[in-house]
Amino acid sequence: MTNLVLGLKPAVDETMSNQPEIFFDLETQRLAEEVGGWGNKHRMGLACAVTLEGLTQEFQNYLEADVERLLATLQRAGRVIGFNLKNFDYAVLQPYAKVKLSRLPTLDMLEDIQRTLGFRLSLDALASATLGAEKLADGVQAVRWYKAGELEKLLEYCRKDVALTQQLYSFGKQHGHLYYWDRDRRKKSIAVPW
Repeated sequence: MTNLVLGLKPAVDETMSNQPEIFFDLETQRLAEEVGGWGNKHRMGLACAVTLEGLTQEFQNYLEADVERLLATLQRAGRVIGFNLKNFDYAVLQPYAKVKLSRLPTLDMLEDIQRTLGFRLSLDALASATLGAEKLADGVQAVRWYKAGELEKLLEYCRKDVALTQQLYSFGKQHGHLYYWDRDRRKKSIAVPW
């Protein structure tokens, strides 16, 4: 999958250090109900992860066996950018790490949106309204792909989520807002501080 197909543009923040911005997402081996609920995200296990370096637009794929390389990539980032990183991705990944992932310089887009609106929106809802794009599947399907050994489908799904995250970040940074659909399917704007 090339960057031209995804329509990616570099996300450069000149106020950041010389370290790259890294867009990040992961998928899990197990669902919440398989580990005793959402309070046990640390037991869900890493199925795969994808990073995208903002400046070079290079994707990197990781499986559980590559977790040390993934952690090194995240630790060298000037800022890690993602969607629901602090509440989900870092909680899943923390058992693999020797450092507190919550200490990484992080922009959690969902956290900013929830702070502004007072409620959560899905990545799919924002991508649909803002970019006219949709996710390939959902987390339940991702776990099914993992269990069936369909790792390329799983990685493609994760790459698409990272690409959507980067495109939303770039749109928000350029325009100062994103769009979402309200309950009556009216397009609404939400200011973002990026």
